[in-house]
Amino acid sequence: MLSHLKVFFSKIEFLATGAGFFLLGFLFGNWATLIPYIKDYFVLSDATLGLLLLCLPFGAMTFNPFAAKLIQKFGLKAMVRFGMLYIPFAYLFPFLVGNLYLLPVTLILVGVSMTILNISINMMATTLEKKYEQLIMATCHGLFSVGLMIGSLMRSVTLLFEVNEVTHMMIMVVLGLILGTWAVKKVMLFPTGHVYQAMQKTKDDQKSKFTLPTGILLYIVLVSICINFTEGSMTDWASVYMNDVVKTSKYFIGWGLFGYSFFMALGRLFGDGIIPVLGRNKVLSYGAILTFMGILIVIVFPITFPSILGFGLVGLGVSCGAPILYSSATRIKGMTGEKGLATMNFYAMGGFLGGPVIIGFISDLSNLSMAFGCVLILACIWFVIGSKVNLP
Repeated sequence: MLSHLKVFFSKIEFLATGAGFFLLGFLFGNWATLIPYIKDYFVLSDATLGLLLLCLPFGAMTFNPFAAKLIQKFGLKAMVRFGMLYIPFAYLFPFLVGNLYLLPVTLILVGVSMTILNISINMMATTLEKKYEQLIMATCHGLFSVGLMIGSLMRSVTLLFEVNEVTHMMIMVVLGLILGTWAVKKVMLFPTGHVYQAMQKTKDDQKSKFTLPTGILLYIVLVSICINFTEGSMTDWASVYMNDVVKTSKYFIGWGLFGYSFFMALGRLFGDGIIPVLGRNKVLSYGAILTFMGILIVIVFPITFPSILGFGLVGLGVSCGAPILYSSATRIKGMTGEKGLATMNFYAMGGFLGGPVIIGFISDLSNLSMAFGCVLILACIWFVIGSKVNLP
């Protein structure tokens, strides 16, 4: 069950690709733990904060079709390299502006950077899977979770040295650039033959990279929205929940996100070994059950350690969802892999980045615990679809 990890860490192509996923998670984890700082610095209500967070999905979703075209024009490796070096700077922008009216612009740029790296690095993982006939998608997404986990702990570390939030982010950006520079050098060493021409110009492909989902793709999209809504909500609001509802010590504010990302990483790193044994549908169904249980614990027991455990169960529940759905989206009959991926990613990013906005508005109308109840409903929908629809 661990043999896939040995293979993954023995190939520089896999490692460099995994570094891109890690970078996405690491920077997002740092950003998520600093959301309470943004809220307090600009004196924002939950609804206003949720509206502000809408700028992330706006930037990501509007740029989604352009990302596919850029990969086709400049090549997959070029866009992976650009994404790895651009995204650290993008995350620094929100902390350098002191004007609330400029903050949305910086968050849109963060969303754009996420889309560029997200689509290109997922396509890189898909092409390497085809090249070597080796499953690596769950492991790559596991590295995203490892990055998210480590990123969520960084603020606890810098607090020990009384580092302020802006300086903290500058340090994290430098670390991100160091990792990105290393990965870029390794990606540049890939022989051309090691990466398929993933963006082949078929007649159907030239017309559009995006299509309205129907058939099996529609079911994939629906489950993806449920899972990504949960992921985004936990990532953006776990630290706020620990601060505002649990009212834990400032040193434990990031630990809800840590518990979530730790168990998500664990599930994904074992995922490429578990998924072939249990099957995609069973893994999705069990994930929905774990997510339901985890959110229930968080809502019923708003205490530090039970909340950390609850967030951990949610992380384990969603862990294999994205790897399964991303792979399935590239196997839709009658549709090129990149078109299926771009279409699913459009809705997935909408769920991931739009979910926190909805949580913010519901929280402002009631409270954050009640807002988290939305995830219970989505877990039920996800369970029903995941247990009845056979994925490709």
